[in-house]
Formats: sequence, structure tokens, C-alpha cells
Amino acid sequence: MTGIVVSPLARIAEMAVRHGCREMLSLLAKGQDFHRPAVIDRAKHLTIGVNDISFAGTGDLIAPQEEHVRRIIDFARDWDRTRPLLIHCWMGVSRSPAAALIAALAVEPDQDDDALAARLRRVSPFATPNLRLVEIGDEALSRQGRLVAAVRSIGRGADADGNAPFMLPTRPESAQHAD
Repeated sequence: MTGIVVSPLARIAEMAVRHGCREMLSLLAKGQDFHRPAVIDRAKHLTIGVNDISFAGTGDLIAPQEEHVRRIIDFARDWDRTRPLLIHCWMGVSRSPAAALIAALAVEPDQDDDALAARLRRVSPFATPNLRLVEIGDEALSRQGRLVAAVRSIGRGADADGNAPFMLPTRPESAQHAD
């Protein structure tokens, strides 16, 4: 079973090696420096410069936009799915869980949004997906509000310290923690 490993930045190398990831999606503030783990294929690494905010017009911060979500969807659809996809942001709590939901629906569009959100909550009591990313993803994937409603139904996650990676299966067979 393959899936999506969601991780905080501090644990991406460990998670890439542990799960055999070769493809990675990074959602970090524009210009934030970090080292791509050597096991990640340079050609299979997408970095999206976006801040973890829910609305535009917040100083120099970059709110998620339609183009960011389109890039997430295209990247997910190009993922070969023979190994887990690694998605990370700074803490692994907001941007990356939202991107993981979008990616899961991009590759498995026939699944139930409520079941997917419930699966996310089972594997991560801390995940609080960025609602702006979710809303844009819902629209881009023609979910007719189902993804937004599903994410709202699971509510805000528990307080997190940014050290709780997890694996989100793209299909409902099983769910597991990544560490």
C-alpha cells in the first residue's frame, strides 16, 4: 500500500529514508531555505512558496492561490505511486495536510470526502488543514463543497509541537502513523 507521508520540515530526511520516498512536495514561505534529502529525485521535487494564512492581503505574506493548488494537483497526478509521496511544510500541521487531501483526491477522485477527512483525523489528531488550500482544492477538483464540509466536520486538530509525521493512505484500506 502506498500513500502520502506528511511531515514537518525537521523530519523530512528521516521520513524520506524510512518510507523510501523519491518524490517530495514542499510548501514553505517563499525564500525559506532547506536541504532536499539526497534520496529525493531533484526532478521529482516541487517547492511552492506559500505562507500558512487563510486570506490574501496580509502584508508580504503569500496566501494560497489557484495556481498553487493547480501545481499540487498536477504534481500528484504525475506521481508514479510506486513509493510514498512526501509532503511537508514547516510544522506538518496545516499546509501539508491540506495538500495531502488535495493530492489524494487528485489520484483517487472517486473516494468519499467525509471518509478521507475521517481517515486524516485517525492518522493525525493534530492536523488542521489550511482552509484556503482546501477551499481552492475543492473547487479545482469539482468536489461541490464536499471537501470543505468534510474538513470542517473534523474540526481543528489538537495542539501540536510540529513533531508528528503521519502516513495518509490514498485509499481507505488502512491508516497508520509514520513514525
